[in-house]
Amino acid sequence: MKHPTQVIVRPLITEKGTMLRMLHNQYLFEVADDATKIDIKHALKQLYNVDAVKVRTMWVKPKPKRFGMRSQGYTKAWKKAIVTLKPDQTIEDFNL
Repeated sequence: MKHPTQVIVRPLITEKGTMLRMLHNQYLFEVADDATKIDIKHALKQLYNVDAVKVRTMWVKPKPKRFGMRSQGYTKAWKKAIVTLKPDQTIEDFNL
C-alpha cells in the first residue's frame, strides 16, 4: 500500500471547489496517476481523519501551450478526485 502523501498530491482550492464545499460538502484533490478510489479513501482517513462517503475520479486532459514564437507543446494530463464527506465532517486545510 502506498503512503498517503504519495496518493494525494495536493488539495485544489478553486472557485468551483469552494462552491462544492459549501453546498455539498465535497472537496477537490489532485491525486497520483495510479491511485484508486480505495487508495484515496484510505489516504484521507490517515491524513485528515475524515470518512469519505463517495469518491469520484476523472482525468484532466492536457491543454495546448506555446513556448515562444514557433514551438508548441502541451500541459501534462493529471488525475482529479472529488470526495464527498459525511455532513458533520470538514477538512481544516481548506478553511483559509
